Amino acid sequence: MNGLNNLHPSIKPLKENHYLVGRAFTVKMPVGDNAMVLKAIKEAKPLDVLVVDVKGDTYRAIAGDFVVGMAKALGLGGIVVDGVIRDSNGIKELDFPVFCKGTTVAASGKYGNGEINVPISCGGASINPGDLIVGDADGVVVIPKSIENDVLSKAKEKLEKDMDREKNILGDPALVKKYIDDILTYS
Repeated sequence: MNGLNNLHPSIKPLKENHYLVGRAFTVKMPVGDNAMVLKAIKEAKPLDVLVVDVKGDTYRAIAGDFVVGMAKALGLGGIVVDGVIRDSNGIKELDFPVFCKGTTVAASGKYGNGEINVPISCGGASINPGDLIVGDADGVVVIPKSIENDVLSKAKEKLEKDMDREKNILGDPALVKKYIDDILTYS
């Protein structure tokens, strides 16, 4: 997808070894009001990934360990937010994938504003309900539902080429040097 659907690189897993893959269940909420996060946890299907648009705010948390624990108890696939969470040690103990910009001590209130399962922008990427969300230690990408089969096919081809290249080149120093020379010649 040529890097067009990556979320901002500051959004990382709370635990480096966490990854996630699932359908986006979107949450659009104002800063400091996480009532829609609770509604989304209740209405999302198992393995859905909550993707929360909080406009990049890093002062008020969208959730703490109790709220994240509820998402885990209902079988959600993870949480991605362009903001922060709190109770990070408790969330790490839950061993549930949370991708965020960091942590804070400030909690949110529950006033009831916001929307769920609507198109949002999170981390600079447009996300629609049902899009495929994939995250690992390097960050998060959104794959629009309309092109996911094509992206999967191209990803498999690239992975196969990369594995062949590593197998055929890395074991031979002469081939490594030739490969580098070839790249530099075409640059």
